[in-house]
Amino acid sequence: MSIEVPSTPIPLMITVYRKIFPAVREELAFWKQRANEIPDQELRYQALASMSEKEFHCQGGAVYALLAGKRWRDCVRFIVAYQTISDYLDNLCDRSTSLDAKSFALLHTSMIDAHCPKSLPKDYYALFEHKQDNGYLQQLVKTCNDIVRKLDDIPTYQEQAIKLAGLYSDLQVHKHVIHEERVPRLTKWSNVKNVYPLAWYEFSAAAGSTLGVFCLMAYSLAGRLYRKLADEIVTAYFPYIQGLHILLDYYIDQQEDKEEADLNFCSYYKNESIMHERFKYFCEQAKLYAVTIPNSKFHVMVVQGLIGLYLGDNKVGHIPNSKRLKRLLFQTAGYPAIFFHRNTRMYYFLKLFKLQRTAVTHK
Repeated sequence: MSIEVPSTPIPLMITVYRKIFPAVREELAFWKQRANEIPDQELRYQALASMSEKEFHCQGGAVYALLAGKRWRDCVRFIVAYQTISDYLDNLCDRSTSLDAKSFALLHTSMIDAHCPKSLPKDYYALFEHKQDNGYLQQLVKTCNDIVRKLDDIPTYQEQAIKLAGLYSDLQVHKHVIHEERVPRLTKWSNVKNVYPLAWYEFSAAAGSTLGVFCLMAYSLAGRLYRKLADEIVTAYFPYIQGLHILLDYYIDQQEDKEEADLNFCSYYKNESIMHERFKYFCEQAKLYAVTIPNSKFHVMVVQGLIGLYLGDNKVGHIPNSKRLKRLLFQTAGYPAIFFHRNTRMYYFLKLFKLQRTAVTHK
């Protein structure tokens, strides 16, 4: 059964809650079961932690399945598998003791291979300190491959998806090496790749999103992707929509990253006022580019949804002057951002209420 692409917030959320989220839960339940079968204790812990801590990444990303028509379930399956690879490897690299660039690069070739059904199986852990995952990462890659094989025009999809995956993989390598090398590597990389009016940390943020890949996959599954549209999607999503996405992600994780000594791009703004203005600029540009591709109202809602979702996180209340940034971005994004924000707050409240009620029941 096909799903009509929603163009207003209420139909979007109804479809998301009724169809998309249940499908995501089903996919994640399978991968959690597979993760529990990983023999290596550290790999098993990080695989399970990446899904429990970052479930909302899969939920948010799976919204793009609404663009895939009757093949929306295939789209959810791809998005959950691909995002699970991303979050799992991010956890592995964050907590690695080796901080070895070659090891991280080899791990992240899995994100390139995910788009290439003809790629040969690799030992992604060959240079990593932990190795025995019982085929977990290979199966995630294979699941993505199985969906890519179904596309009508694989080369058109691959050209742009691999480009975005390459930027993502490069970023993950540079940001996880030894601390004193991170900023020099990222600035050098930005000097070569960055052709936009962005600071190195803003360009890096834009490279860290998977949204462009999900969008390409959705249109591909719908049989609507052609070369010109693929180019337009990447131009629309990179750097501004993806950049807004990851800057917001880093914004809510500032305290956590500080405690863990992890790199956070928001910390490189000279002051809070400049950071707020740059967030506003990203929001403005994201909205402008969102209207340049088909289903423009949907893509504008994605921008508004990102703001509502991230600024609805409980961690935001502990960030100094977060209310000022909320007002600024809600005003810039438009009323639907407030709708998505309230929806997010209600979702978290109901989730907490359900957990508390379950805890009382089991006493």
